[in-house]
Amino acid sequence: MPLTRVFHVSEKEAYKRIDQYLANHLPLSRTSIQRLIKEKFVRVNKKEIKANYKLHPEDEVEVCIPGPSPVPLMPEPIPLDILYEDEHLLLVNKPSGLVVHPAPGHDRGTLVNALLYHCKDLKGIGGRERPGLVHRLDKDTSGVLVVAKSDPVHRHLSKQFKLHTVHRVYIALIQGVMKKGSGIIDLPIGRDTKDRKKISSRTSKPKHAITHFKVLKRYNDATLIELRPQTGRTHQLRVHLSHLHHPVAGDKTYGGRGYGKLGNVKIGRLMLHAMKLGFTHPQTEEYMELEAPLPEDMKEVIDVKLRE
Repeated sequence: MPLTRVFHVSEKEAYKRIDQYLANHLPLSRTSIQRLIKEKFVRVNKKEIKANYKLHPEDEVEVCIPGPSPVPLMPEPIPLDILYEDEHLLLVNKPSGLVVHPAPGHDRGTLVNALLYHCKDLKGIGGRERPGLVHRLDKDTSGVLVVAKSDPVHRHLSKQFKLHTVHRVYIALIQGVMKKGSGIIDLPIGRDTKDRKKISSRTSKPKHAITHFKVLKRYNDATLIELRPQTGRTHQLRVHLSHLHHPVAGDKTYGGRGYGKLGNVKIGRLMLHAMKLGFTHPQTEEYMELEAPLPEDMKEVIDVKLRE
């Protein structure tokens, strides 16, 4: 379904280009907004405009965002690192760099494409566009992820995530030396008011977010920590750590200028790994916990830091 948004330009935001203004108010890239303008989905005071139009106070901006085109879901023989599987669910160890589900720009080569090849009757479970998926991990985050093989199992697992009864443990290598040995980060977050592609505490719609952390090892310019998210907000761990001025090493979005290096060590990926996932099995009602070993590329960086 298309979505229509209407904005009234304030004196403070007047005289900006229309594409710049909308990029600050919508979770879309400037390129996407320029495409909407070119395809006549944006009007100012009921009139069509160009991307370089400069706004005036009290201008009425109307944007019609077309509904997403259905992405064809094609099974693909992509290797899966399966940690556990039975007739009801499976747990996989997702590598860093693998997109979880198809989206514009990533219609092939995703975890969902691999799952559809591995599980022949997965389509439609939990939703047409994200079959079987109960939760997700960012593209550059590695680690354990659970997949449901039936709708009842999907509902059961989704409820556990919603009630925050799922036990999750992440390992992260972060920038700087964290002085406090352990603690709780209680910081509501949401879509950033100025940069709609980011999540932050500077938001008009804050959502409750809590993260527990514990220092595992300190290095000269970095810290290895354990993270246990009590809630599961988008980018929660990355935003919370950035707020403490200890962003995850390798984080392009929240890591600042030094995201790609720790001292003389180059960081080729986001140093964040979902190590453990524990939950109640929807059929047996028994608690089960699976662990995904630390990836080799993360271990290599940690080994170098140990030798410094």
